[in-house]
Amino acid sequence: MMPWIIHNLWLIPALPLLAAGVSALVPQRCRRFSALLGCGSMGLSFLLSVLAFVRCLEAGHRAAVKEVCNFEWLRFAAGTTGVIKLGWVLDPLTAAMLLMVTGVSLLVFIYSVGYLAEDGNFTRFFTFLSLFAGAMLGLVIANSLLLLFICWEIVGLTSYLLIGFWYHRPDAAAAAKKAFITTRLGDLALLLGMVWLYSQTGTLIFFDGGAGCLEAGAVSGLAAQTTRIGMTLASVIGLLIFAGAAGKSAQVPLHVWLPDAMEGPTPVSALIHAATMVAAGVFLVARVYPLLSAHAVGASAQTASLQVVAWTGALTAVFGASIALTQNDLKRILAYSTVSQLGYMMMGLGVGGVAVGMFHLITHACFKALLFLGAGSVIHGCKGEQDIRFMGGLRKLMPVTFTTYTAGMLALAGFPLFFSGFWSKDGILLAARGWPVSRGPFFLGLVGVLLTAFYMARQMALVFFGRNRAAHHSNHRIEPGRNPVSAEPNESPPLMILPLAVLACFAVGLGWAGTPVWPWFQKFLEDQPPDLKHARFFEPGAPRLMLLSTGMVLLGLFLGWKLYGRKPLRNPEEPDVLKRMRPDLYALVEKKYFIDEFYEATVIRFNAWAAAVCHIVDEWVLGGLMRLLACLAIGLAWVNRAVEEFVLNPGFDWGCGGTRAGGGGLSRLQDGRVQNYLRIIGLALVALVLLLIWGGGN
Repeated sequence: MMPWIIHNLWLIPALPLLAAGVSALVPQRCRRFSALLGCGSMGLSFLLSVLAFVRCLEAGHRAAVKEVCNFEWLRFAAGTTGVIKLGWVLDPLTAAMLLMVTGVSLLVFIYSVGYLAEDGNFTRFFTFLSLFAGAMLGLVIANSLLLLFICWEIVGLTSYLLIGFWYHRPDAAAAAKKAFITTRLGDLALLLGMVWLYSQTGTLIFFDGGAGCLEAGAVSGLAAQTTRIGMTLASVIGLLIFAGAAGKSAQVPLHVWLPDAMEGPTPVSALIHAATMVAAGVFLVARVYPLLSAHAVGASAQTASLQVVAWTGALTAVFGASIALTQNDLKRILAYSTVSQLGYMMMGLGVGGVAVGMFHLITHACFKALLFLGAGSVIHGCKGEQDIRFMGGLRKLMPVTFTTYTAGMLALAGFPLFFSGFWSKDGILLAARGWPVSRGPFFLGLVGVLLTAFYMARQMALVFFGRNRAAHHSNHRIEPGRNPVSAEPNESPPLMILPLAVLACFAVGLGWAGTPVWPWFQKFLEDQPPDLKHARFFEPGAPRLMLLSTGMVLLGLFLGWKLYGRKPLRNPEEPDVLKRMRPDLYALVEKKYFIDEFYEATVIRFNAWAAAVCHIVDEWVLGGLMRLLACLAIGLAWVNRAVEEFVLNPGFDWGCGGTRAGGGGLSRLQDGRVQNYLRIIGLALVALVLLLIWGGGN
């Protein structure tokens, strides 16, 4: 008999979804009720997630954990082939994601109460936030690609609503549309892959007692079929699904929406970049990994789809990190950092498997949420300012924010031994170093490590060190509801500080759950018992790699501090150090390699041209044809009217008049007078006699 939590796993997403529905119906003045509803529902979902996690731990001691609850959702034909099922699954991957999403989301919810305390649309914000988190949790527990896709699209909708929350700002409205449309391009590929998978396997259920689309029978059948381009059917479908994941997880070239998503409130940025939307793409790749890794008998284990995943991730890692070097907006630096780290996750999945990529996803969720919430604390303390050139000296003015932000920065940079990012990042590099296909992703990963440490050192130096430059305040990046003044920045309220402290603890300590000596998290995801082996720390290549990555981190921190910390910026108008060194290269990177401009000149212009052509076709071709048909119909109507009025009606009237006259004449023969009847009879007899005489004479 299944335990209670398996049957009721649906409650985890249902609680925040219910909170969103109720919060949408209450008046705007019910701010405290809406906040309590959102935080309370997320707190209950977190407790249920803990129960699910404990269930996986208990069951994992006995056997591999994969407990499902499927049900019939739609029947459109007789027999088993005409049934569409939905369901949910509890396995280590689901349990780890549930714990991460609910935990980080709960802290973001609590933080939002203080951050948006003065916002006029406070209730609406918590409605959208609850819907966002509930959709992500539904996506995580889904045992059906169809159910996952439904929740996937709700996540896309709510991201649009939250990024454009301050819709009265043109930049926010444009960013929301950009995110929605860009991710839809990937979603179209995902939909095609989903339909193709259903046509080949007859089901979209992942695990169904051996009959699921991700189980051995279906996967081996897909791997045995080869398409016209030489790839297996499993690889082609897997790549279509990966295209959807690349859109959600902002992989090159579908990355352009994520930096602009910073136009939303900072808690939204934290939730999108840490626990929900961008994590959905990485999670999807991990979920369908059996499909991506399926290969034909006798073929190489490194499938074409996994190679695409690995190379896309490696290029994205360096691409995002390089752009972060030149950004001055506090949140945009972290946004491009997220693009880079998502690239690392995809690279880890491609070269090392589910455990390698997912471990970095979990650790990144904690320290990136910490960094975004810390950035929100800085923005709050600086009265809405987001440009790091107008900050400085906050180390003494905001000591708690500085301490917690430092922990997140060191975790992101991969500072050795004591921070979680070091262990998860080194796991990816170790897997990339042993990848049999190419060493390219490994070297790109090392470059990304150097760049990450450099741009985070730059950010720390400009924000927290030197003297405060708030007197030269800027007006172009002020969040709504904030009044930029030259007053001294101050520390954030306790309601915003508490989540920072909790996340800082995880940024420091979470990495110890996945060290080479005790790889507990990796073994947990692989349904294997963890074992403690000190010898793994000294496996061939491991110490050398650790020293190499540590050297890259320390070099990046040293260069960042040397260029920006030793000679603090005095005036915001001073050109950047890197810009003075190579203004041409700096301009190229600062403009994000002109990719947005390239899309503007190609895709968007083509779309505008196609729209203009469609307008011309609609207005002059189809519209002209319709107008011609309308004129023809009107002409035929006039002809019909003329025939009816001047031919049919007069003829009918004449016929009716003749009939009426004939009837009148005949009616005189039946006037009831006997004399008239006798005259007629007499005349008839005379006529008869005359006819007989005439006939007899002949």
